[in-house]
Amino acid sequence: MKKELFGEVNGREVYLYTLENSHGMKVTVSSFGALIIRIWAPDHNGNFADVALGYDRLEQYLENGKFYGAAVAPNANRIGGAKFTLEGKTYELSVNDNGNNLHSHRALGGHKRIWDAEEKENGILFTMSMKDGELGFSGNRDFSVLYELTEENGLRITYDVVSDADTILNLTNHCYFNLDGHGAGQITDHELQLFSHAYTPADAKAIPNGDILRVEGTPMDFRTPHEVGERINDNFEQLIFGKGYDHTYILNKEDNELSYCARCSSPKTGIVMETYTTQPGVQLYTGNWMTGNF
Repeated sequence: MKKELFGEVNGREVYLYTLENSHGMKVTVSSFGALIIRIWAPDHNGNFADVALGYDRLEQYLENGKFYGAAVAPNANRIGGAKFTLEGKTYELSVNDNGNNLHSHRALGGHKRIWDAEEKENGILFTMSMKDGELGFSGNRDFSVLYELTEENGLRITYDVVSDADTILNLTNHCYFNLDGHGAGQITDHELQLFSHAYTPADAKAIPNGDILRVEGTPMDFRTPHEVGERINDNFEQLIFGKGYDHTYILNKEDNELSYCARCSSPKTGIVMETYTTQPGVQLYTGNWMTGNF
């Protein structure tokens, strides 16, 4: 493992940690935000491409309004009205997205904190804590994110949280992928397959309404492979609301079962990304609100 200084935030040093396996695949992560900075993966010619979008300088991550590579904590995605009720108590959250709460807090969430780092045999463990009421959520909470690079060219991410009270939790990594390489432009020709028969529709502010709809007969259907851009501009309400795909797909799996949930591939590089999860759903987001040349 390679460790190098990335910079300082409020007088605290921030480091990059680069994991590498025997095949030459590399993953670089940061103690700031437990961020994924780079993922170097081999293409069909044996050349390596950085397939994770991100920045070169720490200062750019201090803003990071699009959450590039971030470990989102304590709650990813949106909470309608920026509040929730748990055990009879209402909790008020940061209003930061069309009257709602998005990814907990734009300035103080897990992606903007310096995590403690502990090097492991084939990975790096990041930990940090939040106090009861911090960011509006209940419970004194201890978070950990473990990144491991396997010999099968797999990146394994394991989340663990201990709380002394019932609370809302929905951790994720917010890495954006381009299997042609991060400077290669759009991914509309990437081929995607999702092992899901249903999704949760959302309103114009991206808040689910509680319904569960089958994908069959709609442009939401990726049970067989389709190009990402094949139907993204169809006259379909859910795609119009989200300016593309930004939906939770319900997976065909048992609870807590580690299951194969998605496959994406690039026809240009031959790079294939396969995704496994123990969770009941997977979020498909096609970067509809992104700006800049990546």
